[in-house]
Amino acid sequence: MAQRSQAHIALGAAVRDLRARRGISQEALAEISGMHRTYLGGIERGHRNPSFTNIRKLADALDVRTSELLLRAEELESGDEREVGTDPPRT
Repeated sequence: MAQRSQAHIALGAAVRDLRARRGISQEALAEISGMHRTYLGGIERGHRNPSFTNIRKLADALDVRTSELLLRAEELESGDEREVGTDPPRT
């Protein structure tokens, strides 16, 4: 299956990043979120287009707000490597 877009790749990277920071395996996150392991793997690789409901399930399972997960994806897509939930640098 082909990758969808940079936004899909960034969302997958955000999920993978947050999962790794919490020390959760892909299989454990799939179980906690109620998703199949291969579907979650597809999201992490940018091959799947998850619904908003599934994005919310992932955020809940990762113990972050949905907005934090999406912000992390936007930061990764734009190349901004800030920590999730931190304010941008002041100028």
